[in-house]
Amino acid sequence: MKIKKKLKIGIIGAGIQGMCNAFFLQKKGYEVTIFDRDDPASSSASYGNAGHFSPYASLQLNRTDILADVPAMLLSSTGPLALKWNYVPKMIPWFIKFILNCSKQKMMHTAKYMHQILDLAIPTFDEIFQEVDVAGLVESKGIMYIWNNKDLSSRELEIKIRKELEIEQKILTPKEIHDLEPNIKPFYHGGVFYPQARHARNPKKIVLKLLEHFVEKGGKFLKLNVKGIKFDNEVPILETEAQKFIFDKIVIACGAFSKRLTDKLDEKIPLDTERGYHIHFKGYEHLLKRPVVFANRGFGITPMEQGLRVVGTVEFGGLENPLSKSRIKNLINNAKYMLDNLPDHHDEWLGFRPTLPDFLPVIGPSKNHKNIFYCFGHHHLGWTLGAISGKIVSKMISNENTNLNLEPYSSRRFS
Repeated sequence: MKIKKKLKIGIIGAGIQGMCNAFFLQKKGYEVTIFDRDDPASSSASYGNAGHFSPYASLQLNRTDILADVPAMLLSSTGPLALKWNYVPKMIPWFIKFILNCSKQKMMHTAKYMHQILDLAIPTFDEIFQEVDVAGLVESKGIMYIWNNKDLSSRELEIKIRKELEIEQKILTPKEIHDLEPNIKPFYHGGVFYPQARHARNPKKIVLKLLEHFVEKGGKFLKLNVKGIKFDNEVPILETEAQKFIFDKIVIACGAFSKRLTDKLDEKIPLDTERGYHIHFKGYEHLLKRPVVFANRGFGITPMEQGLRVVGTVEFGGLENPLSKSRIKNLINNAKYMLDNLPDHHDEWLGFRPTLPDFLPVIGPSKNHKNIFYCFGHHHLGWTLGAISGKIVSKMISNENTNLNLEPYSSRRFS
């Protein structure tokens, strides 16, 4: 009897995407090795994110009502959008593609296909959490958005589309907001509550739990910087600074840094980065029961083990520019606008959200190389979409039917 060869699969990236890919590939019996130049979740987006599991977030930034507000957002000192002016020339092609994706038709296309995978996001994480012990690290208390507009006009579009997609949401009065979160200053005029959402108490610990499970099951993690991928008759050879590794399949799942590898594969995917920030107010996590997002200013506060984590801003500035102190100051001021008696902050952090101009991720095979698979470009939803993205890739590699329309996530859409 002929013994079937056990496929060897290399994964580049040890964040939530890479770890979830590894989990599902390992379950299918493959021999999996993960590569990353850093320790898992040491400083990446999987370490510093807001910790939201956001199955409601199908409506993205390519909205017909957002484009007209961009100049005002850029000029506002408290606004959610910022730009490193030395990066503008590099961003122009991306911005042109973004503008072309801001029609109603494109917006609804994105919403439909984000919803397709977001609807499966939490159930797929539950598959992982049945095997990986995350006791005390995930809370199921929903997520609340608040705003200070006196009417719902600025939120009508997203509420309407989410209703059409049958996403569970509850419009809140000021009294209901106070009842849910009594420590927030009463500046708000309304809000919305997403009861199905969850949040992580410590994203880094969850990634490390996934790594522990992966290694216990025979997986390998190598702390090596991947320089590129070569081929021998379509057999991929992963090249690091130390040595070369031959695999049957390779998954590129290294977030905003994925473009450095895809460019070398002659595939011009318009991936750029939204730079996000966080700070902590240690010992004050008791002030909130759940994550709260102040929609007008584009920031949120999540109660975590490290304290209150204040996260936010969308800053376009690439991977090389340093941290912006003005963005940190913005987070401090916004947090103190929402909550009284906060102490000095800790842990100024900058991370990179990998973003494409149509706000859909890239999930699936390379158009040029059948043994290379992509899993990146999840923008603000990398954490939420980790499990379902990993499961999809594992099924594609195994030639299994996902019962999903995966064409919208293909890199071929940029050809």
